[in-house]
Amino acid sequence: MDASAVLTLAQNALFLLLMVASPILGTVLVVGLAVSLFQAITQINEATLSFVPKLIAAIVMFAAAGPWMLITMVDFIRRTLQAIPTFAA
Repeated sequence: MDASAVLTLAQNALFLLLMVASPILGTVLVVGLAVSLFQAITQINEATLSFVPKLIAAIVMFAAAGPWMLITMVDFIRRTLQAIPTFAA
């Protein structure tokens, strides 16, 4: 296995990580921004007010995007495992 194959595999893995994590991170970012704006407008400084909506949004997003995330990761792992013989040669 040469260096370019390792780098290509690592690049594909990092791209997959970014692609799979982006729906959750984007949702939590938007909800956190909205809650922070609400707290700034109303001057409410409650720690749980910022934590609970982000947690709920993440759980909802996992429920919505979870099957797609799982299928995408299983596909990548399957392709990687099937490519092992070509790496060994």
